[in-house]
Amino acid sequence: MLSFRIEGGHRLKGDIIPQGAKNEALQIVCAVLLTPEPVTIHNIPDIRDVNKLIELLGDMGVVVEKLSSSSYRFTAKDIDLNYLESDAYRLKGSALRGSIMVLGPLLARFGKSRIPKPGGDKIGRRRLDTHFLGFEKLGAKFNYDPQNGFYNIDASNLQGCYMLLDEASVTGTANILMAAVLSKGTTTIYHAACEPYIQQLCKMLNRMGAKISGIGSNLLTIEGVDYLEGTEHTMLPDMIEIGSFIGMAAMTQSEITIKNAGVEHLGIIPETFRRLGIRLDIKGDDIYIPAQEHYEIDTFIDGSIMTVSDHPWPGFTPDLLSIVLVTAVQAKGTVLIHQKMFESRLFFVDKLIEMGSQIILCDPHRATVIGLNRAIPLRGIRMTSPDIRAGVSLLIAAMSAKGVSIIDNAEQIDRGYQQIDTRLRNLGAVIERIDGSK
Repeated sequence: MLSFRIEGGHRLKGDIIPQGAKNEALQIVCAVLLTPEPVTIHNIPDIRDVNKLIELLGDMGVVVEKLSSSSYRFTAKDIDLNYLESDAYRLKGSALRGSIMVLGPLLARFGKSRIPKPGGDKIGRRRLDTHFLGFEKLGAKFNYDPQNGFYNIDASNLQGCYMLLDEASVTGTANILMAAVLSKGTTTIYHAACEPYIQQLCKMLNRMGAKISGIGSNLLTIEGVDYLEGTEHTMLPDMIEIGSFIGMAAMTQSEITIKNAGVEHLGIIPETFRRLGIRLDIKGDDIYIPAQEHYEIDTFIDGSIMTVSDHPWPGFTPDLLSIVLVTAVQAKGTVLIHQKMFESRLFFVDKLIEMGSQIILCDPHRATVIGLNRAIPLRGIRMTSPDIRAGVSLLIAAMSAKGVSIIDNAEQIDRGYQQIDTRLRNLGAVIERIDGSK
C-alpha cells in the first residue's frame, strides 16, 4: 500500500505547470477508435487512470507509439473484437471507470460491443442510464448478463434522432456524440453537457471529418458521416489541478505561479476562489497567487452565509468542491458547501475535524465550514484517501498542518495527479512516498 508522509508547515514558492486534463483525456483517447488512421494527441497526463485506459486500447489492437513524455500516436486500424470476450477485458474494464468511454466509438465503427460494469471512485451512485438511453434512442439493443456482469450491445443499424438527455452528463454526452458521428442521418442532443472537455472533443471530431454544430451550447446537432480521418489534438490544462493549486497556495500561505493555465477555459473557477478571499492575479495565461496571511470568505449581498454548490457547466464543477471545503478551513468566515451530485464525496470531513477543523456535516450532501482564521493550526494525523479529490484535499490539509501526517491509500491520488509529490517538492514541500503497510 502506497502512503504519503507529509511534514506540514512549509511554505511553497515557485512556478508549476498543470498536467493535461484527466477528464478530457478519458474521452479523447477513446475517440481514436473511430478511425483506422493515425491520431496524435499531445499533453496527455501521466496518471494511472489514463495509462490504464491506453493499456486497454493496446490490448484491443490499437498500435500505441509514445512520442514523448506526454505525446502519443494511436493507430486503431486492426481492432481485435474477440478481445472483448476475454476474462482479461472483463477484469481490466471493470476496474476502470473510463472504460465506459470505449463503448460509443466501438458501436459507431463496428456496430457492436460489450463492456463489463465499470468501476471507479467510491463516491456514491454514478448512473450509466444517460449513456445507455442515448444509445438506445440511436437504435442500439442492450442485453445485460448478470452471470458475468457484461453489457452486450447490438448497434448494427444506428440512426440519427432527437433526444433530450435526462441529465447533462459529460461522459454520457461524449459517448453519445462518438456514437452519433458515424450514424445515419442527423442527431440532435438537447440538454447536452457543454464543458470545455466536450467542446474539445467536438472540435477534434470535426477535424476528423465529423459535422457537429452548436459547440459550447447545450443543443448539439450531429450530421452523420461515413468515415473519419486521423488528426492531431492538444489537450487543455487540467482545471481541477489548477483549482487544487490555488487552494493549496492559500492554505499554506505560499506564493505560487500556475503557468499555462488555459485561463479562458476556467469559467467561474477563479471567481469562486476569490469569493473565499483568495487573491489571484491573471497575467496572460498564468495565474499568480501571492502569499496571504489571512483571507476572508465573502457573504451574499444581504449578509447571509455564502453557499458554494456544484452545477453543470458553466457552473462550478463538483470535482473542486472538496478543495473549496478544505481551503475554507483556515479562512475567516463561514461557508456552506453543497455537493448535489454525489452523496458520499463529503465523507472525508471526519479526518479534517480530527485535525482540528470546525465543520458541521449536515447530511451526505452539505457541510458547513466555520473558518479558523489561522487562530488554531491543524494537527498532523494518519488518515486514508477515499477517492482522488478527497485525497488531494487531505494532502492540502496535511501540508498546512503542524507536525507530520500520513495519508494511506495514496494510489487514489496518483489516479488523478501526475507525480504530485515530486512536483510539490520542487516548490518546497516536504513529502515522501512510503510503504504504508509497514
